Formats: sequence, structure tokens, C-alpha cells
Amino acid sequence: MASKQQCKYGAKCYRKNEQHLKDYGHPKQKAHEDDDEQPAKKKKKIVVEEPKQKLTTISDFFGKKKPNEKDGEKDSDEGPSRSTSSGAAGFLDESPKEDDEESPNEDDDQPSSPEDVKENIKRKFLVEMPHDFYDFWEFCKSKNSKHPEDAMSKDFGFQLVGPYDILAGKHKGVKKNRGGKRPNFLLHWRYYYDPPEFQTIVKSDDKNMYHLGYFRDDPAELPVFVGSNKTADSCIISPKGDNIFAAIKLTLDECLKSKNFDAVKKKKLQSFQEDLKDFANSKKYSLDMKTKSMKDRDKKVVCKTFHGAGMVVPLDENEVGYREVPEEPADLKKMFKAVVEAKSESDRDKKMEAIQELVTLVQFANDECDYGEGLELGLDLFSYGGEPLHTIISHLLPLAYQLLGRHEYSQIIEAHLKRRSRSANLSELE
Repeated sequence: MASKQQCKYGAKCYRKNEQHLKDYGHPKQKAHEDDDEQPAKKKKKIVVEEPKQKLTTISDFFGKKKPNEKDGEKDSDEGPSRSTSSGAAGFLDESPKEDDEESPNEDDDQPSSPEDVKENIKRKFLVEMPHDFYDFWEFCKSKNSKHPEDAMSKDFGFQLVGPYDILAGKHKGVKKNRGGKRPNFLLHWRYYYDPPEFQTIVKSDDKNMYHLGYFRDDPAELPVFVGSNKTADSCIISPKGDNIFAAIKLTLDECLKSKNFDAVKKKKLQSFQEDLKDFANSKKYSLDMKTKSMKDRDKKVVCKTFHGAGMVVPLDENEVGYREVPEEPADLKKMFKAVVEAKSESDRDKKMEAIQELVTLVQFANDECDYGEGLELGLDLFSYGGEPLHTIISHLLPLAYQLLGRHEYSQIIEAHLKRRSRSANLSELE
């Protein structure tokens, strides 16, 4: 029998089209096969650490555009297993799992609920909340002592969600979510386009899926700003100040300028906003759209990314840490669109070629410690959206976050890709 023609991507090929596998051979890649061929070239050693222990209506004013898919439709894909040996060269060597089900152990491995509420939130969501998060809860208590989370619901359509549900005690006694599994707090109010850097804290109506959240570049750091996203429209994250008081105030400013509120509601809105300003000023929170800390962060942004909030990665004195993806955003979107909208598996397999070339370049960048390229490409793929891209994302982003020491984000993206939904009902506590 004649031997198969070898695929030029070898063991790093992620294409699973049956005809491709039938026509081409994919030998396993040796761990350091080019070390012997180039003994004179010194490679930088990259050590991927194991992830840390798991601790996870402003109505029509915001527009009426609906998502491309029906509510409740899911894009899901089980991510690949990964080698954590030193060197990034083999990070595409292993094939994605066939089974889309979550492992039984994962369902049983739930974070504890310590008495200290701050530690409780950190264990469930893997990040700490800033002071303004708790101060805003106190402000809402002054408006609705029994249910602070609903202080803005009746008149403005805003509800406090996400980590605020822990303060509200909504997690107590909840053993199963609507899917029959134990609640996964890493997915609690995580909208379709929310990257790991974005943590939802306020939601609006279900039609527009407008929501506010904290954005932080590193899970070990406090948020750099509060942003807004309208999932029904796009992946864009728009900065709205460096604290929740500013974000709510600026959002209500926009509402006051609209024609969607009658005189009675506008009067209530103005009264609420005045009280919010007084409380924020007493706590010395800025109500500006852009603060000095946000401007300082802008100087560190290495690229815009599709979601518009930008990306920050550490750079050394020689600017090692990031190299740009060698394609213009418009061309990347064309590549992604071609794959997502392919009419057949064979057509999709062919369209994958261009993205595979970029993934190979990311591999070389990782070998040279420019981890930012893989993060940028992975985030852009995620922000574009589409289940056919999930396999590539699951190869790129978890590894990028581990190489950057952002292990919590690796856990979040892996959980999100397993159960990524375009639904507006994203509570894990119902």
C-alpha cells in the first residue's frame, strides 16, 4: 500500500476533516527535534506553570439590534489537553477531545464559601473586587435596604449581578443550576463576548444585553476601568470611568439625553443621579469618563484588539514580550468569516490554512518569549465569535494566559468555551 502524503503541519495540524485525515499522514512531533539540527542556536526556556488551585431596563435606549442567533443557542467546544513541559513548540500537538461533556470531577470541584465575603467572592470568581464595588452596594442599600441589588431595577432597568449575587446571598442553598449541574461561578453572568478580562457586575434588559463590568489586564491586579458592552450588537467594550459610580453616572447622562423617558421617569433619574454624585464625592471617587490612571494604562496598550479595550502585556527593556499579528484587522476578519461561514467541512478545512499559518507564527513567537502575539490572535478569534473557531481559541488562549502567569484567566476561558452561550439568561443560580 502506498504511503500517505505527509501534511506540511505534521502533528501541529488541528484540522479534523475526515477526508484530510484520510489523504494526509500526521506523524507525532518529537519533543525537541530541531534542537539537534541547530545545536549552535540557543533557545529561551519557557516554563508553563500548572494553573493555581481553583478557588470562580435601560430598555430601547441602547438599541434594538438582535444577535445573529436565537437566544439560548450555544457555541460550545471542548478545549484540548495541553502539555506543560518546557518549550512552547508542541502546544498544538494534542488533538481536541471528542466529548463535549464537562468532566464529572469538574462538577464536583466547587469553591468553598468562607464567612469572609471578600474571600468568598475571590474563591468563586478568582479575582478581588475593588473598594468601589462594596461602596456602591452600600449606596444601593440606602435606596433599597432589603434588596440593594434591585435598587435601580424598577425605574431604570439596571440590576446588580455577578459577584453582587454573593453579597445578596443568592448563592445560599443553590445546589444545581438550570442545566442540572452545580453552579459554575466563572460563567455566572458571563456574556458571549466577555473575555476573561471582563467581569459583569450590572445588567440591563435581555433584548439588548447591555451590561457593565470591571476590566482588568491581570487577574492579580485590581480593575483598570469599568466598561460597557451590548452583546446584541457587537464585542466592543467601551470604557466608562475607573469605578462603578462613574459608569452608572455616565450611563444615566446618556439616558437623560434620550427621548425614551417621560418627565416623571426623568425626574426620578435626576434625583437618583444627584444622590449618587453626593455619595461618590463623599468617598472621593472620580466621575470622569477618563482618569489619569486610565490614560497611563493607554500608554501601555500594545494593540487595540477587536473588542477595542486594548491589551497590555509585560515588556522587558528590549521590548521582548509582544510582536504584532502580521495581518490587518480587516484581513483577519475576512479569514475568520471565511471559516465560520464555510458551506462544507472540506471548504472550511481549506479556509483554515490561512489561520494555521498565523498559529505557526505564534508558536515561533512563544519560543522567543513574545507571548503577546498568541494572546492577541486568541482574543481576536474569541471576539469575532463562532463555534468553528473554538478549537483554535482553545489552543491559543489558555497557553497564552499560562505563559503570562495569568492562570486564573486560563481557567475562565476554558470554562467559557465549554459552555459559551448567546442567551441573555446567564445566571448560574437559577
